Amino acid sequence: MKRHISYRGWLLLTILSFPLHSVSSQTSVDRDLLVAIQKIKAVDNHAHVLPARSPDPAEGERPDPLGKTPFEYPVRLRVTNPEYLEAWRDLYGYRHHDMTMDHAREALKAKLRIMKEKGTDYPSWVLDQAGIDIILVNMPSLGPGQNAPRFLWVPQADGFLFPFASEEERINWFRKEVGLDSLPTSLNEYMDTIRKRLVQWKKAGAVAIKFAIAYVRPLDFAQVSDEEANRVFEHYRLDGKLSANEYKTLQDFLFRFMAREAGREGLIVHIHTGIGAEPYFNVSGSNPMLLETMFNDPTLRQTNFVIVHGGWPFEREAGVMLIKPNVYADFSAQTFLRSTEALSDVLRGWLEWYPEKILFGTDSYPDDTPLANWEEKLWLATRTSREALALALTRMMKGDKITRQRAEELARMVLRDNAAKLYGLEKH
Repeated sequence: MKRHISYRGWLLLTILSFPLHSVSSQTSVDRDLLVAIQKIKAVDNHAHVLPARSPDPAEGERPDPLGKTPFEYPVRLRVTNPEYLEAWRDLYGYRHHDMTMDHAREALKAKLRIMKEKGTDYPSWVLDQAGIDIILVNMPSLGPGQNAPRFLWVPQADGFLFPFASEEERINWFRKEVGLDSLPTSLNEYMDTIRKRLVQWKKAGAVAIKFAIAYVRPLDFAQVSDEEANRVFEHYRLDGKLSANEYKTLQDFLFRFMAREAGREGLIVHIHTGIGAEPYFNVSGSNPMLLETMFNDPTLRQTNFVIVHGGWPFEREAGVMLIKPNVYADFSAQTFLRSTEALSDVLRGWLEWYPEKILFGTDSYPDDTPLANWEEKLWLATRTSREALALALTRMMKGDKITRQRAEELARMVLRDNAAKLYGLEKH
């Protein structure tokens, strides 16, 4: 007896059971359209998936097979979300309809067995189960089983916004991630260091750089002259300290500088927007509208930006920013934070505005939740995305906004073609 269901098998079961999933009671999804959407091999614009590893058999005996989240997560991300049962059935051949500790431990052992059997092929196997062809991985580096062109690297660049050491743990973590361990002697020298690192990253296979700076400060990056930035830098070099306003001035300068240099290297700039991954995150400071002056900067017209997470709860503001020629948005994280209906409303608004600027993404990430980890999040986020897209397009068809042929074309654009064009994947 098989321990898991193939992607094709999951596709059939999903189609047959679709009315049981959370879809609009007012609009029944076009089944043929859903079938077509389920067949599209997607490009995931944003994820934090882990490389292959050799599991310890003792992991299957842990007393809490469901694990614990660092704080009380929203409903769909909680380890007790019954939607995960479907993921376990599809991925690991789970046969039960509950989450008792004994049954959950059984699922975990099955997962560990598959992980061991697949070896370095495990990350690709997980992508296969979700129907994902290519995934962009935002991690310090790629690891075993994460090979181009299927796994593409997106390094974190925030550390370069902090040339000086700090007492704040997150800032020092950012600095360490980009290899900052000494004080540059001049701003010009520091800028050269950044240029060289961007070149190194590009040669190492990076297709984009990511900023999660909204975890530290708002996204209002002002225009700062070279003279003003040099003045602030020299002030620190002489006095060993800066005011909060001075440090912001230097960060504003460095952010635009890096965005400009990334564009010259052909690297896309990803920017975290919207809600964060901790309860006291400053959501208001991550509004995509704060980026408008930067998007309007004539010196940044050659840089392409992606509004990661689509700015939710500022999804309308994110959508408006798509009018900028070099701005795109993915809807990652909304894929597991929001319901199918809510996500479909976002997608319909964007589809009726700039469909060629919309990118699929999951934001699947690891946790100390063995059965709600990056694999299960990836599965759940992908399923939700396909269903929400089918629902949005069905509504547009029934409203005589688009033809059936156009609906399938739009679905392929969102799930694959837009990303392929943005990152030049047609060449692979």
